[in-house]
Amino acid sequence: MTFSSLPNHLDRACRKLLVASAFLAIIGPAHAETAPGAGVEIQDTAVETQNKAIVRTAFEKWRAGGNVFAELLAPDVVWTIHGSGPVAGTYRSLEDFVERGSGPLTSRLTTPVLPQVHDIFADGDMVIIRFNGSATTTSGAPYRNQFVWIFRMKDGSVVEAEAFLDLVAYQQVVENNEPRAR
Repeated sequence: MTFSSLPNHLDRACRKLLVASAFLAIIGPAHAETAPGAGVEIQDTAVETQNKAIVRTAFEKWRAGGNVFAELLAPDVVWTIHGSGPVAGTYRSLEDFVERGSGPLTSRLTTPVLPQVHDIFADGDMVIIRFNGSATTTSGAPYRNQFVWIFRMKDGSVVEAEAFLDLVAYQQVVENNEPRAR
């Protein structure tokens, strides 16, 4: 049975279960093993709620034309793009990530990437966002991608980030579109 043959409500539930399973596989049972009591669990819940709200608000501002990176990322963020290709790797500051990770793509877009958030999950200081993004390239072609970003947050800012996306779609925009004039 495939997702496409399931009724919509089951399809959504299955997708959420898969994302949640991936999330649990990434973070493991650390909180269950280290949390000494209910007080820590309540505190984690407050941190999770706060972090989800910060991320949700930043994505809403991004969707309205704001800069999600300036809104969320600490100046010394460590951002890793997983996969293979020229943009994959680890960037060790906001400036480095924006210039070398994000810049090659965004300079070839005539519109900002417009995010459509599907899910936001939180566990302690970790937040996972699953979203689609779309924009128009400098040649007028559409750019569409799917993303999963995993953030470790501290004091309301992202200090570590991991990004999963279709790097082929990213690279096709870079290779097939001229950068905007600065």
